[in-house]
Amino acid sequence: QVQLVESGGGSVQAGGSLRLSCVVTGQSYSGYVFGWFRQSVDLEREGVAAITSDGSVAYADSVKGRFTISRDTALKTTYLQMSDLKPDDTAMYYCAAVPTMTAGQALGKMRKGFGYWGRGTQVTVSS
Repeated sequence: QVQLVESGGGSVQAGGSLRLSCVVTGQSYSGYVFGWFRQSVDLEREGVAAITSDGSVAYADSVKGRFTISRDTALKTTYLQMSDLKPDDTAMYYCAAVPTMTAGQALGKMRKGFGYWGRGTQVTVSS
């Protein structure tokens, strides 16, 4: 079982930036695609970004050009750098892990709730 711990959420004004972190505890970091999905009362679960072990990435259209996902294998940590944040980005952000597949496939799986995920970290963007 993969255990994921997110951090880095908060409240920012539109146009601001935040960096989310996700640490894998107790398990190997290999063999999984890591990513982020988000969900709010007004928003269906959306796969935001995913990254494979070889660094291939995929993003939701809504965040392309604004969000960047990366991973540090030595630290067993996945990051989501979010820039030019908009009020529509307000949501609970969850780190997720699914077995090895393409990054695009992983986004779909995360959107449907497959794999492992953490408890989430809240991101609130005010106008």
